[in-house]
Amino acid sequence: MSLKSAYMGAWLKGEGPESDIVVSSRLRLARNLEGFKFKGRMGEDEELLLEAHLREKVVDSTFGDNMCYLSLNELDDLDRLLLVESHLISLEHFNGDGRRGVAYDQSGSVSIMINEEDHLRIQVLAPGLALREQLHRINAIDDTLAEQVPYSFNTDFGFLTTCPTNVGTGLRVSVMLHLPALALSKHIQKVFNAVEKVNLAVRGFFGEGSQALGDFYQISNQVTLGVSQEEALLELDKVLPRIIEYERDVRQALLDDERKVLEDKVFRAMAILQNARSIPTEEAMVHLSFLRMGIFLQMVDDVSIDAVNKLFLIIQPGHLQSLVGSELLPEDRDVERASIIRKELQDD
Repeated sequence: MSLKSAYMGAWLKGEGPESDIVVSSRLRLARNLEGFKFKGRMGEDEELLLEAHLREKVVDSTFGDNMCYLSLNELDDLDRLLLVESHLISLEHFNGDGRRGVAYDQSGSVSIMINEEDHLRIQVLAPGLALREQLHRINAIDDTLAEQVPYSFNTDFGFLTTCPTNVGTGLRVSVMLHLPALALSKHIQKVFNAVEKVNLAVRGFFGEGSQALGDFYQISNQVTLGVSQEEALLELDKVLPRIIEYERDVRQALLDDERKVLEDKVFRAMAILQNARSIPTEEAMVHLSFLRMGIFLQMVDDVSIDAVNKLFLIIQPGHLQSLVGSELLPEDRDVERASIIRKELQDD
C-alpha cells in the first residue's frame, strides 16, 4: 500500500447518524507502559526498544483490516503531512522527535501512534455520530493490548500519562461538526460560549493546535480524571443534540427568510469551484463548505457528498503535492488545487 493511496478514510464518506452535521466521531486513549520512562525522559536506545516492542504487538494484531506500520523517522515531511491530513497522526506526532511510528488499518478507521506524547495513542474514527459503538471498539483494542503489555496504572489516579490533563481514563472523545449556517448567521460564538461552560473544548479541522477551516469544528471533552468513560460521553450527549438542532433550525430559517441569500452563497461557491484557475486552501474550504450544505438542503443535486468530502481531503497541501508527484510552491499549489477541483466536480 503506497502513501499516495492509503488515506481516503471511511470516515469521510458522509454516512452515519446525523451526517448532515456530524462528519466524524473520534475516540483516543492515552496509555504508557509499565517499566518504561515517560516519553520526554527516555533516551534514544529506550525509545528504539519501546518502538520495536510495540510495533510487533500492533502489526500482528487483529485490530483492523491489514494493519500497516510506518516509522515516522523514515518518512519525509510530505509523507508525514499526508498522515496528519488523513487524521491518522496528530500535529504533535508530525513535529515530534526521537523514534516514533504509527500503525493504521486499510480503512483509516484505526490508528495507533507509538511514542507520541505518550507511549501509545490508540485512536478510532467513524463517519457520523457513533460514539458508543466506537467506545466499544476502542476498549476492545485497549483490552487486547493490555493483555500483552502492562500499562502504567495507579489505583487512586487511574492510567498515568505524560500530561496531567490525560490522567484517569486517558479518553478523549471528539466529534467533528459542520456548522456553516451558525457561522453565516453569526451565532457560532453562542455555541463556543455554551461549550466552554460545560468544560468541553473547541478545536480546528486537524484537532489541537489547528484552525477551523470551512466551518468545521471539533468538540471534545477536557476532563479525564475523576470521571468514567460513560460520564465523558454523557458530557457530549448533553450538548451535541442541541448544537445539531440549532444548526438545522438556522439552516431552515435561512431557507424560509433569506432563501435568495443562501442560494446565492451556495451557487456562487459552486461557480467559483467549477471555474477558478487558482485558489488557496482556505478559500476552497469555504466554498466547499457552502456546497456541502447546499447538497444536504437539496439545493444541489448533481454533486455527491462523496465527491465534496473527497475534495476536503485531496486539496490539502500534502495530498495535493502527492497527487501531482512533486513539491510545489504555494502559488503553484493554488493553480493545481483549482485544476483538481474542476476535474473532480466535472467527473462527478
